[in-house]
Amino acid sequence: MCSIMGYCDKDISQEDFEAALEKTHSRGPDQSRVYDTGKGYLGFNRLSIMGLNEAGMQPFLFKDKATLPFGEAEGQGDIETVLVCNGEIYGFRPIKEELVNKGYSFISDSDCEILPAMYKEYGTDMFKMLDAEFALILYDAKEGSYVAARDPIGIRPLYYGVSSKGAYIFASEPKNLTGLTDSISPFPPGHYFKDGEFIKYRDMSEVSGYIYDDIETVCGRIHDLLIDGVKKRLDSDSPVGFLLSGGLDSSLVCGIAAKMSDRPIKTWAIGMDVDAIDLKYARQVADYIHSDHHEVIITKEDVLDALPHVIEALGTYDITTIRASIGMYLVCKAIHEDSDVRVILTGEISDEIFGYKYTDFAPDAREFQKEAEKRIHEIHMYDVLRADRCISVNSLEARVPFGDLAFVEYCMAIDPEKKMNKYGKGKYLLRHAFEKDGLIPEEILWREKAAFSDAVGHSLKDDLADKAEETYTQEAYEAGIAVYDHARPFTKESLLYRDIFEKYYPGQSKMVKDFWMPNRNWEGCNVNDPSARVLANYGASGQ
Repeated sequence: MCSIMGYCDKDISQEDFEAALEKTHSRGPDQSRVYDTGKGYLGFNRLSIMGLNEAGMQPFLFKDKATLPFGEAEGQGDIETVLVCNGEIYGFRPIKEELVNKGYSFISDSDCEILPAMYKEYGTDMFKMLDAEFALILYDAKEGSYVAARDPIGIRPLYYGVSSKGAYIFASEPKNLTGLTDSISPFPPGHYFKDGEFIKYRDMSEVSGYIYDDIETVCGRIHDLLIDGVKKRLDSDSPVGFLLSGGLDSSLVCGIAAKMSDRPIKTWAIGMDVDAIDLKYARQVADYIHSDHHEVIITKEDVLDALPHVIEALGTYDITTIRASIGMYLVCKAIHEDSDVRVILTGEISDEIFGYKYTDFAPDAREFQKEAEKRIHEIHMYDVLRADRCISVNSLEARVPFGDLAFVEYCMAIDPEKKMNKYGKGKYLLRHAFEKDGLIPEEILWREKAAFSDAVGHSLKDDLADKAEETYTQEAYEAGIAVYDHARPFTKESLLYRDIFEKYYPGQSKMVKDFWMPNRNWEGCNVNDPSARVLANYGASGQ
């Protein structure tokens, strides 16, 4: 995971720009570089994943169909393109070969190095051609203008603001922008920015037509697309590891990867010291797939000590995101400190497509689909944000197989009648798709969904709620929530998170649309807490 930043004018000193870029040094601890375009600055903090030598360092400088070695290019006035990118470009080698056949030349094995050549060849049409998780900023020297873009799901982060003098500023995280702009906003996924406009090139939440194939055909396609999504994310020049909760999604990712690997994969699980739910299931999967497995045990003190660091890293006040992030943050911290792993595969985005516990209450297929579209459209502010920040703040890179563009596009288009829970088990299609493989234990394949923050241990959520209760009297709570107009806190716990958020990001609550909550318009979902524990169908999820 790298860090990028662009300031699209010269109304800031290079020293101030470098100080802002330094705030996300942990995203790219290997090397940093700032380039003066003549009309602003581009900056890059590198975490070496693909093309590990010096030649893969950004910004990439490009002219005459060739990438220039940075030292040789400095001071040349005829550079055409300067680019910084935080991304993984899947299938980049065939694209690179095609570009070489058209006369382009390259100096590294970095996947991102092909992007300036693609821009020269295809212009902004290049973005709809990419199978990638990416955020990029590009300076077009011929036009004297900047282009920025983000992948269609928003797996790689990008934020923007405008300076007091009207200059656009782009950066990987909001912390880079604090003090430089009055208003910080997430860059919309599936869009590119050019000449002051944000232009949509792809929306993964939009479905042009439904797929009405029979269940066996649909499940076969789900199976093959997910396997392909895992396979392409194993391509790395740095060591790869896996988060394994023992739930369906992370277990499938691990099971698929283990079958593809010629050596034991490395897995990590986390749980509270008093009431962990997931640890035993993760251990069962690890034994089954013969992984090199590690357990991280945390205490109440670990949870409370991590809270402000997690909120600062996340840049959110959302309840469920923060609860789930504490376990992920702490397990990634352990991975960073105790191993040489640089890349982490996770199980995010499955729920948004196939359903949560609360989507069992969807009144009909149309409402189920609308909810899935909403979740995919907004996921960059919630689960994807959680995965990115918890992993990147520990100098690791997140890869999300369930976010594979072909997989998401297909699954979103499946007849929603088939995706609803009419089978006595949520996410039936995904489970059935892998029923014959034996990649993971059958008990895990059919295990009830348990939210990560609950399954780390029910005490985690309870410890946080108790901390909030100790912090605010009823009078202080009522006075505290009255301060906020947007996304007003509605429990003492949510007020605690919001107050901490405001210390780091004052007045920037609109970076997040609202609280992630079940659809309160559905019968059975009008609840005051995002945890599945408050729903009537929680059942065996807590066991």
